[in-house]
Amino acid sequence: MHLMKKPAILLIAILASVILISATTKMSSAKKINKTSLANTITTKSPDNNNTALFSELHLSEAGLNQTVFTSALHGLQKLESEGVVKNENIITIVDFSQPSNKKRLYVVDLQNKQILFNTLVAHGRNSGTLWAKSFSNDGSSLKSSPGFYVTEDTYFGHNGYSLRLDGQEKNINDNALNRAVVMHGAPYVDQSAINSLGFLGRSWGCPAVPMSQHKAIINTIKDGTCLFIYSPDKNYTEKSTILNS
Repeated sequence: MHLMKKPAILLIAILASVILISATTKMSSAKKINKTSLANTITTKSPDNNNTALFSELHLSEAGLNQTVFTSALHGLQKLESEGVVKNENIITIVDFSQPSNKKRLYVVDLQNKQILFNTLVAHGRNSGTLWAKSFSNDGSSLKSSPGFYVTEDTYFGHNGYSLRLDGQEKNINDNALNRAVVMHGAPYVDQSAINSLGFLGRSWGCPAVPMSQHKAIINTIKDGTCLFIYSPDKNYTEKSTILNS
């Protein structure tokens, strides 16, 4: 009798182990699916349809943003997220230099909750142009803006007050941003009064400066590992960007 029971007990134990391993594998797979990034969800599996629907739901066209710029921003976000350099893929900031400086061409978008958090003025570099940003550089003394994708870093108090460091992700395009101290900060010349007086917004030394009334709120929203995309239609950028063309 004892000899008959042992194989049966052993068989039951083996079956229980198989069931446990199968259940554990399914739970692990479910966790991996849940961890799929928001950026990948948006831009894969019929990306054009998903991006168009999101663009429409956010009413970005009414806010002045071109859908092509938005799609390019999401494409870059997905790539940076896949490389592990973006910590928070739910927030993206877009600066659209295809618009003149007298327009509200900065957009901070909450992709998860599908909201435009900020849509406001933003300056370009003094030597990049007056009303339009047309000339760009990665050089330290150029006083020009640098287009492309950035990842936001930490904050600090400097010459321009509360500021946010920006780490350029595009080689020979904006990867000198940290050395140049190209940061986001508030500036009194980023104001409608400057536009009324000059016909264009006041300009920075290359930084995407924003209104004093909003700079702290914007910086606190996008700091610590979100994607910032400064778009320019300039062919020197669009044809050389490895992120846009990946």
